[in-house]
Amino acid sequence: MTALENNAYFWQKIDTLVLSSTYKVDRPAGTTHNKYTNLVYPVDYGYLQDTYGNDQMPIAMYVGSISTFTVDAIAISIDILKKDCEVKFLLGCTEEETLKILEFLNQTEFQKAILVRRGNDTPAWAVND
Repeated sequence: MTALENNAYFWQKIDTLVLSSTYKVDRPAGTTHNKYTNLVYPVDYGYLQDTYGNDQMPIAMYVGSISTFTVDAIAISIDILKKDCEVKFLLGCTEEETLKILEFLNQTEFQKAILVRRGNDTPAWAVND
């Protein structure tokens, strides 16, 4: 088994979650972060209402310029000041927007992020329900 196996069923569940939730824009593209005014959101940023992440807050999502309901990737970020780890969905992002989001999430010394891109593979161990 590789370190990361992309599972088409995993992405299907994420898409179902997005389609069954209401997205609310919290910070439009071009606005500054509420605490760190040097950080400017490269695309719309918000959350999926009626969802809950590990921190009991709604699941965060970056929404790019491509009109779609398919999640392109997830960003996993670690923040040593908040002592937390968050997963954020990227929806409808161009390659340029995706790179800008990664730059945005990695520009401070306290927070770093990685990107997991969507795949269509189905590992042998995956079960379709």
